[in-house]
This record gives sequence, structure tokens and C-alpha cells, in this order.
Amino acid sequence: MFDRPIRSIHDFLLSTYFADGLRITFGVLCPSLILAQFGMLQYGMTLSLGALCASVVDSPGPIVHRRNAMLITTVLITLIFIIVGLTNSNIYFTGIVIACFSFVFSMFFLYGLRAAAIGTASLLIMVLSIDDIRPWTEVLFSALLIFAGSIWYTLLSYFFYRLRPYRIVQQTLSDSIHSVSEFLRAKAKFYRQNTNYDDNYADLLQLQVTVHEKQDAVREVLFKTREIVRETTPEGRFLLLVFVDMVDLFEQVMSTYYNYKQLHEQFDASGILIHYESVIIRIADELDDIAFSLKTGSTPSLPTSLIEDIDKLKNEITALEVNNTENKYNTLGIIALKNIEVNIENILSRIKTINGYFNKSEKKNLKPRKIEVERFVTRQNIDFKLLIENITFNSSTFRHSLRVAIVMLIGFIVAKSLDFSHSYWILLTILVISKPGFSLAKKRNIERLVGTVIGAFVGMGILVYIQDKNTLFVILLICMIGCYSFQRKNYVVSVLFMTPYILVLFDFLGLGSISLARERIYDTLIGSGIALMASYSLFPNWEYEKLKEAMVDTLIANIKYFEQVKLCYSEQVTDLTNYKVARKEVYVTTANLASLFQRMFSEPKSKQIMMKELHQFTALNHLLSSYIATLSLYYKEHSFIFPNFEELNPITQNTVYLLNLASENLFKNTDTVSNVPLIRRNINPNADEQSDEVIIAEQFDTIQKVAYDIYKLSEVISKTTKRNI
Repeated sequence: MFDRPIRSIHDFLLSTYFADGLRITFGVLCPSLILAQFGMLQYGMTLSLGALCASVVDSPGPIVHRRNAMLITTVLITLIFIIVGLTNSNIYFTGIVIACFSFVFSMFFLYGLRAAAIGTASLLIMVLSIDDIRPWTEVLFSALLIFAGSIWYTLLSYFFYRLRPYRIVQQTLSDSIHSVSEFLRAKAKFYRQNTNYDDNYADLLQLQVTVHEKQDAVREVLFKTREIVRETTPEGRFLLLVFVDMVDLFEQVMSTYYNYKQLHEQFDASGILIHYESVIIRIADELDDIAFSLKTGSTPSLPTSLIEDIDKLKNEITALEVNNTENKYNTLGIIALKNIEVNIENILSRIKTINGYFNKSEKKNLKPRKIEVERFVTRQNIDFKLLIENITFNSSTFRHSLRVAIVMLIGFIVAKSLDFSHSYWILLTILVISKPGFSLAKKRNIERLVGTVIGAFVGMGILVYIQDKNTLFVILLICMIGCYSFQRKNYVVSVLFMTPYILVLFDFLGLGSISLARERIYDTLIGSGIALMASYSLFPNWEYEKLKEAMVDTLIANIKYFEQVKLCYSEQVTDLTNYKVARKEVYVTTANLASLFQRMFSEPKSKQIMMKELHQFTALNHLLSSYIATLSLYYKEHSFIFPNFEELNPITQNTVYLLNLASENLFKNTDTVSNVPLIRRNINPNADEQSDEVIIAEQFDTIQKVAYDIYKLSEVISKTTKRNI
């Protein structure tokens, strides 16, 4: 009962989140602590400010990208500090600077998340320096200190990377494997009696989004790190092989999709489905062991009891088949149980292979795999033409940037109208809450409010009941580490640590009081209120605007995936790169669609358009991907090429035709209903139902039926859209 919580805590302490928290805390705190010993705390605080801004862009990724981003940030924050410091005595000019900078740096979202982080760091230094009025000589000297602080943090981050260059890949890959284990646990719930299929399916879709995000993060650090791409070290080859096999394993997990309701109706009384759930959960535990071993450097081992459980499961299926004299269970149900059991064995076999990579003697002899890494990663070049093309109201980034500029200006006016000593907190709140989409802004708003209010009361309690400076310093240290460790993992917890951290810090500076906590709550309420109203009423970006594009992207990705799998059966395919790229695109587009669907739930009811149809489309798309994955896995396991594939050509061509028609329907608002028939295959009455040819033909036929359902649903969506317009 206590093993999992203890393992979770241990896992977090070894994670990239905690490592980031320690690094940022050390980088930000060190300059102030050192200079405070010489009576120069003010200079140390300025150095720490530069380090803090540099840390904003130091998110996991290739070290070259992180280094370049921190150097660019260093130059920008230095220039911005000088510009603001020399002009902030004029309130009107400061307002213009805030509006212009807010617009320009918000447009950085066009170039990806790291570029967006550079924009956030630039706006952070702007906000923190607008009230800091001082002579120009001091402005230049402080700018030099900020520059030095940013360079200090950049060198520190680079130093920690060089100490253990593979550590970030190990941590990111470990998180990815853990997300697959959670996905597997969600699938295990389908075998539980009285399970809620809709709720569990919704959880499954959300976990699929998480798996994609984690796998994409691994690709980012794995395929863009030169040492690993070249596979010059055993550790690099080891990490690459583990990731490639884990992607294949996830495809294996995705392929097991059945009519669970029918399975429960037939087999609940036998109790066998409970055993399926138990075995699948134990396999998920083994994946967690692999994830944990990556972080600790240990070697995972497969318990013999799990292999015995699978043998027992196989015997139970055989017993059901033998004792089925009264035809209590139909043949299709028994076949489904067998297929699931075989798939479980295959997953376990792949886990054994991955476990073998951890053997130290074997690790040295791992052979490199030829992978065209450039085809699996996306690169965003800084193209000025892209910026020009997005200076239009059709661009969601442009609308977001314009909204941020206006809201920041409103926040500045409100802050100056109120006689608060730290009114820039209003602007900081607006800055962190403002997101391109309404749902993201609403989520961040709630998290900020909850974390700030609870954190303020905790901070007040600390200042009232604890007077010892040494104890307060330890609390400050814990709050800093907690704040920076959870800023990417759980924003509520991060803010909950941040508020006491700020209150205790101000107390050390001689500025702390209970009124300070009250002021922080007021500023947060004002800033969040302004930001939320603006996200709803000022050039809002609603998710339904991107709905059809996301649906079409998913269909196109599935068409390409299907065509690549079809090639495996029609001709001898030796290079699976095209197939793997198509598979990755299916994961990406499916995750994007599922994420969009989840975000729509946070929007006003009037903006939740076609929710029922979207849910059906998402479910059918998941079904389609699962059936195609099943087809591809059958080829990999049996190396079977269909001898007379021309017989299946009409079905495969009609499948692609139906999916293409569905994508066209999504962009046509028409009332016409076309009659596209299903192609029926000729069934040989003497054919063995268990032969490869029959199994493959049935799978192609099933995929065609799902494509037909998607096509008919697209007609419904087209008519619904026309009525809404």
C-alpha cells in the first residue's frame, strides 16, 4: 500500500522537474548570498534577476537550443532594461513601450515554445523595471549586472549538462515510458466490471495526448543531440534503442481495441476478465520499473510470477473453450480473448527485449540502427516572412499579441491609478495568465488565484509564528525549490510555493508585513479579472475555429498510415521509415484533436459547437488508428504478404476514397447526401477462418466499415455546420 507513494516521491526527486528546481534555485540564490556577505545585497539581487530571466528559457531540450536561447535572452533583457530604465520617468512613454513590447514579444509564439519563453523573459524584465526609476549611470551599471547574472546562469546550466550529458535524455525518456504505463492502466479498466466506458474512454484520450507530448519531448532531446544521433557511445545507442522499441510497444498497446461491452456480457460470470485486468496492470508496473531504472541506473527484471499469470490466463481460455459444450460463449468472443492474450504476450516479449538492453555487458555490444532522424523532428526557423504573413486578424497569434498589448496597457493604467507599493504585480499576473486560447487562459487564471490565496495565508502564518532567521531561510529555500520544481509540472503547486517564497524574501529585505500578503491577493485578483475578461471579449480565439482543420489533418494522417500498412501486404517493404513517419503523424494529429476536444469543455456553452459529433469523430478516429495498428503488427509478427492482393484492391481503394470524401465534406456546408456503397469481398466458403488470408481480409473489411462510418458522420457535421452558420 505504501510502495507506490514512496516510489512516486523517489521518482519525482530523480525527475527533470526537481533537477530544474535545484538548478534554478542555486543559480538565482547564489549571487545574492555571496554578495550579501560583503554588504552588497542590492547588487546581488540584480544579478539574481538576470539569472531568473535566463532560467525562464532553460526548459528541457537539446543543449545547443537551450544555450542559444539563453544567450539571445541575455542580449534582449539587457537592452530592454536599458530602454525602460532610461524612459520610465515619463509615464506616457512607458505606456507606449509596454504596449509595443507586449505586442512584439507575444508574436514570438509563432516560432515555437522556446521562442515564446524568450518573449516571456523579455516582458518579465520590462515589468520588473518600470517602477525602478534611477539615474542613467545606475541604469547602465544595473544592466551590466543583469547581463552578468544571465551569463552566470547560462554557464551554470551548461556546466551541469556537461557533468551528465545523458541525464536529461534518461529523465525525459523515463517520463515517456511512465506515461505509456498510465495509458495501459487506463486500458486495463475496460476489463473491470461495471466500468463507465465513456468516462474511461475520455481518460484514455487525455492520456494519449500526454503520451504524445512525452514522446515528442524525447524526440526533441534524443534526435537533436549530436552525440546520440551519431551513436558514438554505448549509452547513446542504448537510449535510442529503448525509445524506438517503446514507440513500437505503444503501437502494440494501441492496437488492442475490442467491443468491451460484448466481452463483459459474455464473460463477466466466468471471472476471466478480472484476470486480464490484473495481468495488464502488472505489465504496466513492469514499464514503471523500466522508467525508474533509467533514472537510478539499476537493471529491471521480469518476475517469473507474471509469466506464470499469463500461462494461467492461457489455460483459463482453453478451459472456457473446452467446456463450451452448450455454446454459452460464441466463437468470436473466444477468438477475441485469444487475440488479447497473444497481444499481451507480444507486449511482454518486447519488455523482455528492452530489459535486455540494460545488461551492462550487452549494452557495450548494442548495434546501431539506421534512423533518418531529420524526418522525425520538426524545425522552426526564424523566418521574418512568417511574421509578416501573420500580421492579420486571421492569425490567432496576431489577435493574441494585440490582446496582450491592450490588456498590459490597461493593467498599467489601473496599477498607476491604485496607490499600491507593488502594483507591478498586476502586470505580472496579466503576463502569466494571458494565453492564446480562452481555455488555457481560464485554466491558468484559476490556478493562479487558488495558488496565490492559499500561499498568501501560508506565508502569513509563517511570518506570524516563525521569527528565527535561520528557520525562515530554510523555509525560503524549500519554497524556492518547490516553486521552480513544479512550474512545468503543476502550476497551482508552483504558485502555492511562490507566494510564501516572495513574502519571506521581502521579510528578509525588511519589507515584509501582513499587509504585503493582502496586497498580493488584491493585485492577483485585479490582474486575473482584467486578463480573463479580455480573453473572452477582446479578439478571442475559440477552439471551434480550429476544429475542422484538426479533423481533416487527422483523416489525412490516417490515410497515409493506412496506405503505408497496405504496402506491407502488397509488396516486400524493407525500409519502414515512411511507415514510422506516417505512424508518428497519426499520433501527433490524434493528440492535437483530443487536446482541442478537452479544451472546448472549458469554454462557454455557446462556443461548444458539435460536441456530440466531435466525440463520435474522435472515437471513430481512435478505432480506425487501432485497427490499422493491428494490421501493421500482424505483418511484423508474421511477415505475411497477401498472395493475391488484387482481390483486396477494391476495398482498400474504397477505404481511401471514403476518407477523402469525409475530409472534403468537413469543408463543404451542403445538404446533399451522396450514396457511396461499401465494397463487399467474395468469401470462399471453403476457406479456413483462422488462415492468414482470411484474417487479413477481414481486417481490411473492418477498416473500410469504420471509414464508411466516418464518412457518414462527416455529412452530419457538414449539415450541422450549415445550420449554425
